[in-house]
Amino acid sequence: MTAVTRVAPCGDLALLADCQDPAGVAAAVRAAELPGVVEAVPGAATVLVRHTAAADRPALARRIAALEPAPRSDGASAVVVVLVRYDGADLDDMADLVGLSREEVVARHQASEFEVAFCGFSPGFAYLSGLDPRLVVPRLATPRTSVPAGAVAVADVWSAIYPRESPGGWRLLGTTDAPLWDETRTPPALLAPGTPVRFRQVSP
Repeated sequence: MTAVTRVAPCGDLALLADCQDPAGVAAAVRAAELPGVVEAVPGAATVLVRHTAAADRPALARRIAALEPAPRSDGASAVVVVLVRYDGADLDDMADLVGLSREEVVARHQASEFEVAFCGFSPGFAYLSGLDPRLVVPRLATPRTSVPAGAVAVADVWSAIYPRESPGGWRLLGTTDAPLWDETRTPPALLAPGTPVRFRQVSP
């Protein structure tokens, strides 16, 4: 079985590829420098490939379908260490839900080797894969109308940091002062797909 299981049209100027390693496939698309490709954006289980109007769409779809994920390069991205105060509103409930102590939840979250899988929801919001399986929990049944900027959270198989105040249904473990989005910085997002991330506890 190839890495890409299906390639379908997505609007007039894009193709959507279903795959198991979106970050690797997106990197492979960029590396292949396929004619007419404008950008490749990874998602949870897909890659959106935008192309120009002049692109040969059927040929491009065949080329994408034949790609294998680009291998990870050791040391390609420096680890981003995020300092966290584990003072989240859901930490105690989370511990009860997964049958661990508060301290064990914190330890497992810090020990997880995260990587940015894809970005979305709001500028600077990165979905981090690699969460310890014991910490996999569903979203809140009723989302909050307001989650503070810098909130470190988990939901399903993901962990993330809210870059700005917004509604949200993730379970809050802590807070950080890390600047997730800064329009004066190049690039403005602190976390990009493929970036390794580690969380480290600091005192409140």
